[in-house]
Amino acid sequence: MATSSDTHVAAPAPTASDAKDGPGGLYWFLKHFIIGPVLRVFFRPWVEGLEHLPTEGPAILASNHLSFSDSFFLAQVSPRPITFLAKSDYFTGSGIKGLFSKVFFTSVGQVPVDRSGGRAAEAAVLTGERVLRGKHLLGIYPEGTRSPNGTMYRGKTGLARMALEARVPIIPVAMINTYEIQPPGTVRPRLRRVGVRFGEPLDFSRYEGLEDDRFILRSVTDEVMYALMSLSGQEYVDIYASRAKELIAEGVAADATALAGPR
Repeated sequence: MATSSDTHVAAPAPTASDAKDGPGGLYWFLKHFIIGPVLRVFFRPWVEGLEHLPTEGPAILASNHLSFSDSFFLAQVSPRPITFLAKSDYFTGSGIKGLFSKVFFTSVGQVPVDRSGGRAAEAAVLTGERVLRGKHLLGIYPEGTRSPNGTMYRGKTGLARMALEARVPIIPVAMINTYEIQPPGTVRPRLRRVGVRFGEPLDFSRYEGLEDDRFILRSVTDEVMYALMSLSGQEYVDIYASRAKELIAEGVAADATALAGPR
């Protein structure tokens, strides 16, 4: 493994504001007394590979994204709190519903990010790095959105940027059966057992100093997606999930069979 460059500038030290990112008392109350008991009784979540989760220090948890409920199940089986980058829509609604949504997601340690791309994507990376400087676990869905059909799609490279710049490991996490209990567009979840499978931490320290190399970022991201595919058993299609949604809206299945050959 290559050694780190002596000239690489160290990441900024944590500040008081960095430490504030993370869940408050409401998180623990919901986990142990409200949401947690419901998940345990009705969905009986099982977990594998929990020994791969570090007991302290920052790390990125990179998960496949199949359902709105993914974050709830992942947080339920983790002994440490996880801060997720949540879409800003959850924090900007109007009226009583909007206020409730903002208070809820803020209280449980979620951080708003704009997912529109461009400068917003850069801001999301900086927000993730701020969370990691605070020594928190950061939960990320590399596909950027929920899978519309249970297939795994191409990961976005912001994940790799965060890992290389913050110098933290990436732990792949596969959600099992969450698509079956609550696919996108479904309000009431079906009763079925859910699983969470943690993989071995992925160390990319060999790429320190190369966080601006787009080929390195793509390579790191693809390695993470391969680990997720292996853990989850999902079919993988090398297009972005947002494009898959467009194809499905056009009547194309957006799976490996339908997209075989040039398009």
